[in-house]
Amino acid sequence: MHNTPIQLRFNDIDQMGHVNNTVIMEFFDLAKYRYFRAAGIPVTPEEGDFCVMIVHIECDFQRQIHFHDDVSVNTYTSRIGNKSIEVMQQVLVGDQPAATCKTVLAGYSRQTATSAPLPEDLKEQVRRYDNLS
Repeated sequence: MHNTPIQLRFNDIDQMGHVNNTVIMEFFDLAKYRYFRAAGIPVTPEEGDFCVMIVHIECDFQRQIHFHDDVSVNTYTSRIGNKSIEVMQQVLVGDQPAATCKTVLAGYSRQTATSAPLPEDLKEQVRRYDNLS
């Protein structure tokens, strides 16, 4: 599991005095990027033709986040298929869940603009990183 600390910014807070749910989705995106870098999943065009792209996302909100809260995001891969991976995330305020997210990402070839199978070495890297069997 990968943990990403989140630094709240003044503009993350809406008129209700809490972090807006659209900003929480940005927290998930930042944490996915940091997790992908740590797990060896390609994220930039400079890393080659293969990448992953979001094809499905679900999010549940459990509690509000306020400006002075200690916020972080836990991220891990829960399932690896032939052409897709499922990533689970949880925004935490301290140690309490504030939002949970499930994202399915499909393998993609930039060159052909079509779906692509996940390379076996990438699947193995992610399995090792997340201690999946």
